[in-house]
Amino acid sequence: MPQSKMQMRHVLGALGLTFAAAGLGAPSVQAQAVGTATGLPVPRFVSVKADKVNVHIGPAKNYEVKWIYQRAGLPVEIVAEFENWRRIRDSDGTDGWVYHSLLSGRRTGIVITRSKDDLVAIHNQADAKSSIKAKLQPGVTMSVKRCGGQWCRVVVQGVDGYIAQARLWGVYPNEKVD
Repeated sequence: MPQSKMQMRHVLGALGLTFAAAGLGAPSVQAQAVGTATGLPVPRFVSVKADKVNVHIGPAKNYEVKWIYQRAGLPVEIVAEFENWRRIRDSDGTDGWVYHSLLSGRRTGIVITRSKDDLVAIHNQADAKSSIKAKLQPGVTMSVKRCGGQWCRVVVQGVDGYIAQARLWGVYPNEKVD
C-alpha cells in the first residue's frame, strides 16, 4: 500500500481515478495527477491524428476493436496511460484505448449547445457584444489557438474569431491555452 498521498495519487492516476472517484476524499495539497508513461497531466485534451483510428477495449492490439474514429482532428480526453496506450474519452462520454502515436497534442474543440437547434456565435473579439462572424451548429469541430479562461480564439472553415469557452468541448472550464 502506498505510504504517501503523492504515491497514492500516482497509483490512482495510472488507473484513471482521482481521490474523490476512489472514495478517498481530497488530498490536503492539490496537485495535478500525471501520466505514468509521459509525466504529462491526466486528464488532458488532445486530438485524433489520423482519419482511421481503432479504439480497443483494452491497452493492446490483441484486444477487440470497440469502434473506429474516421475523422482526424476530433478532440478526445486522455483519462489514463498504460505504456504506449492511452485511455481516451470522447464528447459523448464513450471511452476506450488508443495507441499513443494516433493522437496529437494539437488542440481542437467541438461546439456544444443547450439544445440541438441552438447556434453558437463566433465573435470578432473576446466579447459577447462584439460583431458576430459566424454561427455554428452543435458538433462543429475547430482548431483551438488559445484560451484565456472565458473565451477561446478558434479557427473553423477559414473563420478566425472568438467563442465562449463554455460552449466548447475540448477545453476545461477556466483553462488557459497558449
